[in-house]
Amino acid sequence: MVHTSAATDPVWVGVDVGTQSLRVAVVDGSGTLIGQGSRVLSSHRAPGRIHEQDPSAWWRALGEASRVALAGVAPERARGIALGSTSGTVLFTDRTGAALGPALMYDDARAAAEERRAAEAGGELWVSLGYPMQRSWALPKALWLLGQADAATRRAAERGGIRLAHSADYLAGRLAGAPVATDFSHALKTGYDLAAHRWPTEVLDQLGVPLAILPDVVRPGSRLGTVDQAAAEHTGLPAGTPVLAGMTDGCAAQIAAGALSPGEWNSVLGTTLVLKGVTAERLADPGGAVYSHRHPDGGWLPGGASNVGAGSIPPEFRRDPAGWDEGAALFEPSSAVAYPLVSPGERFPFVRPDAEGFRLGSPRSEPDRYAAILQGVAYVERLCYAYLQTLGARVDGRTMVTGGGSRSAYWTQLRADVLGRPLHHPAQPEPAFGMAVLAAAGNGSLSVTARHMVRLVGVTEPRAGAAARFAESFGLFVEELVRRGYIDAGLAKRAQGAT
Repeated sequence: MVHTSAATDPVWVGVDVGTQSLRVAVVDGSGTLIGQGSRVLSSHRAPGRIHEQDPSAWWRALGEASRVALAGVAPERARGIALGSTSGTVLFTDRTGAALGPALMYDDARAAAEERRAAEAGGELWVSLGYPMQRSWALPKALWLLGQADAATRRAAERGGIRLAHSADYLAGRLAGAPVATDFSHALKTGYDLAAHRWPTEVLDQLGVPLAILPDVVRPGSRLGTVDQAAAEHTGLPAGTPVLAGMTDGCAAQIAAGALSPGEWNSVLGTTLVLKGVTAERLADPGGAVYSHRHPDGGWLPGGASNVGAGSIPPEFRRDPAGWDEGAALFEPSSAVAYPLVSPGERFPFVRPDAEGFRLGSPRSEPDRYAAILQGVAYVERLCYAYLQTLGARVDGRTMVTGGGSRSAYWTQLRADVLGRPLHHPAQPEPAFGMAVLAAAGNGSLSVTARHMVRLVGVTEPRAGAAARFAESFGLFVEELVRRGYIDAGLAKRAQGAT
């Protein structure tokens, strides 16, 4: 897909290594999408929440997708490439950067025992940093990989013959022809201390993690190397193109949305609901629902992920979404009040592994039931903003909306009504676009670069009087959460007044 651009304008390449596909975007300095390509990725899943991918498949996909994206673009225009990937996906490589086995994906949860070890060893540090250690994080998975290694492999690890790599690091190393540093965004879930900018050796030593396997850590946008001749032939990128440190997929999407100033938030409504924003100081969350990445320009990027979202919608409502949206509009509010969890357990705005969804009252029809689900997700979103306020976060800036659920005009309008705030629509919300913006910024100001490249294409304003229509229904929702012990009365009160 090619758009009009001056043939001599510089362009930057962004890569998003997702779960189901790898995407490449080629973008010029005005934010115009010059080219794009993608390739499907496949996974191996097994009982016990095992989820693996073949790193060599990422490399094949990158070569194919980048050639499509760069078709018709003069090679000399490419000024840099940055890669983003799923947070917490890791693998071991040898000293040349070759993969030693499959990658353990971001949601692989086999490392239960290792999670407990990591949580115990670094308990005080994780609390001080606001890191709620989970078995799907990279550090427990690294411990699991080490635990599977034989004696010879462990000796090699201690000598630096084995390296831990995140998805983006692995591909950046393939581009540069040698292992590279990681960025402090990908390193977070591997236990990197973002406050002190160091690997916490006192904790890692206790866990038996050799420092030699860990990559150096740099600021996103830092130069890692340049595309070598073999990678140039594989991808179509010119040899010598700078390879720049990227960020995780959630941060990449936040850049693409342009939510980079204090008080601004990006609300991603995909399978689940993810909020990411900007604060001058790191938020301290004793409940563990919010943790913060570092902003490349300084400050912090707090965020949280709820277990409600578009995945809450049952299959029977997915065949004609526009028709169901039209029906739901007749039930404002619904006859029922729903807390539509995608799966048991909640992560944000409260952490309760035992949380269960509920429905109060009985819908009068299928469109009424569908309306209750859409409204329930919007109620959780409103509660999330109230919770962020209790932590001291500003929420008075622009709110951008991205993700598949935001393609529904009705659902977006409903969310604006329930939240009582305008919702802005980025022109290019894809993480690959965000990585192209980061590549263009390099070691300069990401916020300034994004202001030149990220464009908004519309805004959904709340309808007059709409918030009042949902007040009673929302009140029943938060009161039930209080009754079940999921939230306290103080948060419920703030949420009911925060419109």
